[in-house]
Amino acid sequence: MTDPHQLKQYIRNVVDFPKPGIMFRDITPLLANPLAFGEVIDRFAEEFASAKPTAILAAESRGFIFAAPLALRLGASFVPVRKPGKLPHKTRQFRYDLEYGSDTLEMHIDALEPGSRVLLIDDLLATGGTIEACLRLAELSGAEVVGLGFLIELSFLQGRKRLQPHRIVSLIDYDSEA
Repeated sequence: MTDPHQLKQYIRNVVDFPKPGIMFRDITPLLANPLAFGEVIDRFAEEFASAKPTAILAAESRGFIFAAPLALRLGASFVPVRKPGKLPHKTRQFRYDLEYGSDTLEMHIDALEPGSRVLLIDDLLATGGTIEACLRLAELSGAEVVGLGFLIELSFLQGRKRLQPHRIVSLIDYDSEA
C-alpha cells in the first residue's frame, strides 16, 4: 500500500458532525485496519528518519495515536501535550487564539532538553492553531523543531502558511470541503 488514495479509502466522511456544515474526517476505519495503520507509521518513519528526531511531540488525543508508535519506531521519546490540569508534574503553558475564543496547552517543563530535535505529529492539519501552540511549547524549551507530520491536511484552510518555514508532510490531502 503506497498510493495515498489507498489510505484515503480508510477515511470516513461524516456530514454535519460535530455541527451542521462540517465535514468530519473520521480516522477510526483506518485505525481498525492494522495494515493501513501500520502504513501510516511506516510512511512517517520513512519521511522523518533522516531528520534524526530525539523526541516526538503530539497534542491530545488523536495525535498520541500516531506519535507514540512512531517514537518507538524511531528510537525517540514521546512527549504528550495536554489541556491544562491533565499533567501531574510542573508544566509550561502556551495560550493561543481560536476563531471564537482561546485555548491553552501544557507540557511538562522537563519533557524536552534544550537542543532536542523534535518532530511534531498530529492526525489533522486544519487552521494550524493547535500544532502551532505545540511548536511554540517546543521552542520555549529550547528544542529544534525538525518537522511536522499529519495524516490528513485540509489544505483549503491554509493552516500550512502559519507553520512556515518548517518542513511539513501530510499523507492525505483534501483540497476542498467536499
